[in-house]
Amino acid sequence: MTLTRRLIVCLDVRDGRVVKGTRFVNLRDVGDPVELAARYEAEGADEIVFLDISASVEGRGTLLDVARRTAEKLFIPLTIGGGVRSAADVAQVLRAGADKVAINSAAVLRPAVLEEAAAMFGAQCVVSSIDAKMVDGSWRVFTNGGRAATDLDAVEWARECERRGAGEILLTSIDRDGSRDGYDLDLTRTVADAVSVPVIASGGAGSARDIVDVIQSGRADAALVAGILHDGVTTVYELKTCMREASLPVRDAA
Repeated sequence: MTLTRRLIVCLDVRDGRVVKGTRFVNLRDVGDPVELAARYEAEGADEIVFLDISASVEGRGTLLDVARRTAEKLFIPLTIGGGVRSAADVAQVLRAGADKVAINSAAVLRPAVLEEAAAMFGAQCVVSSIDAKMVDGSWRVFTNGGRAATDLDAVEWARECERRGAGEILLTSIDRDGSRDGYDLDLTRTVADAVSVPVIASGGAGSARDIVDVIQSGRADAALVAGILHDGVTTVYELKTCMREASLPVRDAA
């Protein structure tokens, strides 16, 4: 059976609004998350990812409310991340309507949180979100919204996350984030070859060709897209059409 290749739309949420920046800074407001999620689903998005990029206590409450309102309208899978620190937090996010929960900084601080969440809710609910940047010739893991460097090698960390129960890897290239210069194919391919769970490529989408490349050459299972959709450069429908024309197996819009 051939697995379909997914096009996933990312909504970075701060204070209840969707924002977009470049390399995690210079954020600008691009709209209401509930409205945008519904629109992208209607256009044929396979999944929606919400990332609470402020991840403060106040932002967490706002995001859960937004998640509930969005989940009520969506029929496609919804992943939520940002500020998730424990299995109890995972439970709260799933109760709010998420299908999957992305864990980033908390897993670096305490990797056992991945095991605990996977044991309680199943690996299919646990997404390990990894933000990577090239430092001195190797890909280093960063936390706290790309602000804090760690000593972790991104490829080794992806393997560790899989071992600890993550059912999927959301891999973001900080170097490419918002650049529209294409995904980091080397990073994506290296991580995809190192793990057996699906890898979602994130950071750098500028065109449909970039999406095709990261799936065919980067060996990603899915491509995450944000800015080019928010700014009206293209549509989900156009991107999915190009994926189809490149002979990638994709889900037809409902």
